[in-house]
Amino acid sequence: MASAPITFYERVEEGLHNEVMRRALGNGTSSFLGKRAAALGTLANPDDTRDQARLMRRHTIANLDKYLEQLAENVEKAGGVVHWAPTAEDARQLVLAIAGQNGVKTIIKSKSMVTEEIHLNAALEAASLEVIETDLGEYIAQLDHDHPSHIIVPVLHKTRQQIGRLFQTKLGVDYTDDPQQLAAIARRTLRQKFLQAEMGISGVNFGVASTGTLTLVTNEGNGRMTTSMPRIHVALMGIERIVPTPADLALGLQLLARSATGQKLSVYTTFLTGPRRPTDGDGPEQLHLILVDNGRSQILQTDLAEILTCIRCGACLNACPVYRSIGGHAYGHTYPGPMGSILSPLFGGLANYGDLPHASSLCGACREVCPVRIDLPELLLRLRRDTVAAGQPPAWLKIGIKNYARAATIPWLWQWGARAARTAAGVVARDGWIRRMPGPLGAWTGTRDFPALAAESFQERWARMKDERRRMKDE
Repeated sequence: MASAPITFYERVEEGLHNEVMRRALGNGTSSFLGKRAAALGTLANPDDTRDQARLMRRHTIANLDKYLEQLAENVEKAGGVVHWAPTAEDARQLVLAIAGQNGVKTIIKSKSMVTEEIHLNAALEAASLEVIETDLGEYIAQLDHDHPSHIIVPVLHKTRQQIGRLFQTKLGVDYTDDPQQLAAIARRTLRQKFLQAEMGISGVNFGVASTGTLTLVTNEGNGRMTTSMPRIHVALMGIERIVPTPADLALGLQLLARSATGQKLSVYTTFLTGPRRPTDGDGPEQLHLILVDNGRSQILQTDLAEILTCIRCGACLNACPVYRSIGGHAYGHTYPGPMGSILSPLFGGLANYGDLPHASSLCGACREVCPVRIDLPELLLRLRRDTVAAGQPPAWLKIGIKNYARAATIPWLWQWGARAARTAAGVVARDGWIRRMPGPLGAWTGTRDFPALAAESFQERWARMKDERRRMKDE
């Protein structure tokens, strides 16, 4: 009998009790936030740049059909082949068809969140194709049968000691936790794979509509090797990852690396326009661009379309106190953190991911760091509204909110309820704090104390002070 799927709250419990993971996440995200602030300070006017980027992204999404047609036309003019994938299954089958038509057996991949989103690796492996991740973080995750917990740094949740032990076990090397030595071990192991692979698969950070150029932003040379050494390059791109012109691309690049890792520019920023030409010394013989919809066009028709302006920098994850406490795996989907709490229900359905919009304190830290100023808290509230409309909240919460709304509109009932709650709280409170609450409310006191209700309400205090002033006046 198959075991029941682990719930969101069970994954949260796992994350909260994983001290090693929490320490690794805390160190990494804090470092990125500090570097981000310093890097944005190198712009002449960071706020103006962010405002311009927001306008550019909103304009692009509002005119997505026009720019997608322009991109496809220019990619084909440059010698590439464009494929349209309405669903994740369509995208997987397109990659399998390209591999089959070309007799491909070995595939290398550069880091790509959209391939994680459509579960491409599993489909390729099921077809008996060898698939090797070449981004260091993705390679570590693949070796450990793990998956990314952060959209920029896939194994941010792992320590170098854990990685050292993994390499010792899986690769048969002597233990080391020195980052440079670990990178050198991975480089030696992957070198032959680069030489043997017949197909390279990558994502696309930005597609430039006016030129047909595909832009990849990485900090490792594997991205360039994956897209240039095999004879076939397949690029998968979410349809929203597009900019109109090279000037718009420059604007996006100014903010992407600064917001993601605190760099002015990533180590490798690669521009690919078509396959190898007769005069080129290297490059792929074939370039295939697969434009992945997978629900994005439906999102465009909703009041949540603003999320499609996201440039996948990961800054909101780094700033989010919830993500930093529970880790990326707790979200149960490709995209964690605040942006994932919006994208996951939209891609995977509220029935599966309806808890995620509630996994937020609505503190607004994500909105503050977003390079294109997406109002993430507002979008989370809209999704919470949708979960209520879908009838998802538990019965106790629906009944509680209904009774609260009724009491809030009837003064005598509100006052009676407040006195009753104060009396009940006074019985269990100790030193001004309630350390254990009953029923579902115990979820709060399971991790923190609840302040006891004041002995006197504001209205009671106001009435008392008013009476005291009247008496003083009469005297």
